[in-house]
Amino acid sequence: MTNTVNAADTGGATGAGAPAGGADLRLESITKRFGDYLAVDDLDLRVPAGRFFALLGPSGCGKTTTLRMIAGLEHPTRGRILIGDEDVTATRAHQRNVNTVFQNYALFPHLSILENVAFGLRRRRVADAEARAREALALVELDHLSARRPAQLSGGQQQRVALARAVVNRPHVLLLDEPLGALDMKLRRQMQTELKTIQHEVGLTFIHVTHDQEEAMTMADTVAVMNAGRIEQIGPPEELYDLPRTAFVANFLGKSNLFTAQVSGSTGDWLELGFGPHLTRLPAARAVQSNGQVIAGIRPEKIVAVRPGEPGPGEHGWTKVSGGRVLSTSYTGVSTEYTVDVPGAGEFEVFSQNLRSEVFAEGAEVDLWWDERNVFGLPGDSDTEAGVEEV
Repeated sequence: MTNTVNAADTGGATGAGAPAGGADLRLESITKRFGDYLAVDDLDLRVPAGRFFALLGPSGCGKTTTLRMIAGLEHPTRGRILIGDEDVTATRAHQRNVNTVFQNYALFPHLSILENVAFGLRRRRVADAEARAREALALVELDHLSARRPAQLSGGQQQRVALARAVVNRPHVLLLDEPLGALDMKLRRQMQTELKTIQHEVGLTFIHVTHDQEEAMTMADTVAVMNAGRIEQIGPPEELYDLPRTAFVANFLGKSNLFTAQVSGSTGDWLELGFGPHLTRLPAARAVQSNGQVIAGIRPEKIVAVRPGEPGPGEHGWTKVSGGRVLSTSYTGVSTEYTVDVPGAGEFEVFSQNLRSEVFAEGAEVDLWWDERNVFGLPGDSDTEAGVEEV
């Protein structure tokens, strides 16, 4: 299976005035085995220079192994790794123009912040090491703390120092290995925005490994969702979320209502579907297959719940499913999340934004409405539980 990212396919741009320090990254038929265990399976990938690219997936999917092979910390069993036009497959980590930012930052506690950032430059006897280190600290807005030691900084500040230390070497590719995992939620969201801004300013190729869907979708221009050593789907975050092509992607990126349906006919650009006693339609362009049994999907926030008999949000182009009963209610602040049992169709998750005071209680009867333009279709033999994270 070939998974190739092309700049024309995914959009995105390097920040204005950014130095031409980034380089294309290409993985060609990369396979990695540890004994009998296949960690990465025949992976083909191209990341254009200056792109913020995310490898997203659950633990054990192969994303960290892929990152370590790019860094030179592991060598592929088969395949090639190219940075720009240089084949680096057999080179050691220190011979590659690559730097890595780890989750634990790996700062030297006995050195000042400035000395930490300048460390690699001084080892290479770079003449303007201190000046470049100060520029990197200014980039992450920590130049005023250059004399402090790591222990005198907050977690977010330490993360920025680690980033400055990596950027100052002007690598062709910067690798981020779960860099925000040790931060609390509020600081993590702040750093997501700051990392994206810095990436645009420096113009380097960023490869970010994470299991956090929100983190990947917030920062990356392009996301590759990995599962069992292979890429399930690749593209801009909004495309992966709005139009998943596999059940794993539909379930791993947020939540999806997946239900078995039968294609009963077609009209123009639409497929007509039956599920239990209910009917809906699916845009043919949003369907992986167009006949027989399919797995139809609709995101929970795309469904509107109303009391039986109340008017829905629309008529033409909307599906109405009657006879639902609320099984559970969960108030999250921004929205209220319902589990609704629909006779003949199963359970549906519904996320209702809290724009009004009414909240449906458990046991309440509701009708469900959705805009048919938001329905997507997957192969009929899909495992509807694939990608569902176990608690």
